[in-house]
Amino acid sequence: MLRFLYLNIYSFILVLSGALALLIPLYLISKWFWILQGLLALIFFVSAGQLFSAWDDKKIKREILIQKNKEEFRPDTFEQFVQAPCGRLLTRDVLSELGKSCEYKSLLKYRKSIIVLCKEYCVPQETIIYRNEDYFK
Repeated sequence: MLRFLYLNIYSFILVLSGALALLIPLYLISKWFWILQGLLALIFFVSAGQLFSAWDDKKIKREILIQKNKEEFRPDTFEQFVQAPCGRLLTRDVLSELGKSCEYKSLLKYRKSIIVLCKEYCVPQETIIYRNEDYFK
């Protein structure tokens, strides 16, 4: 139960943010703020739902990491997990389970900056549309 709460802390933060977005009485200023508040809360709740739905995947990845590092500590297996905040929580949990919590700082060397991540994953795509010239007579 505590592991569920710990690994889903960002989900709970998003749920609370969505609830706070609904509780702020901006409708007193203008009735149009209801729409803005509703959209903002919806974004928070959908994001929290996506994170909560990844719980089974987190459990599987946790077990895999424990099995890979039980005999010998392999820092390269944690490389993809230190990129995101949820993955860093998973990394801390696995390291504490293995009794190697002191290794967390050495794993942060694998963490990439937001600029590097944007350059790697936000690359422009080229779209080519082919037309059948015989069809367009």
